[in-house]
Amino acid sequence: MKSIVYLACILIVMGLAFWAYRENYRTQAAMSEMSDIQRDIAGLREELGILRAEWAYLNRPSRLRELVDLNFERLQLVPIESGQFVDLDNVDYPKPPAEPAEDAATNEDQP
Repeated sequence: MKSIVYLACILIVMGLAFWAYRENYRTQAAMSEMSDIQRDIAGLREELGILRAEWAYLNRPSRLRELVDLNFERLQLVPIESGQFVDLDNVDYPKPPAEPAEDAATNEDQP
């Protein structure tokens, strides 16, 4: 009877050791994947910082003013004035399409 209990304990210990071994490697794989993702995020943040710096450089007011002056003949860009804005009430939106008379008559017949 004691030998069966010892054998069962040995099998349980071996099973737990095998489970711990597998979990250890799964954890290491997950940590490796997470470090790769964090490295990718750091690279993308650096790239985003560079793109923001380029955007700020290209949108300098002095550069834009020079571009407007160079292309004035072709684009005819002028400064925005307050008189160019209107209220939404003054916008003439298109009317919705009217229903055809035939469809309107069939809709009235239905309860």
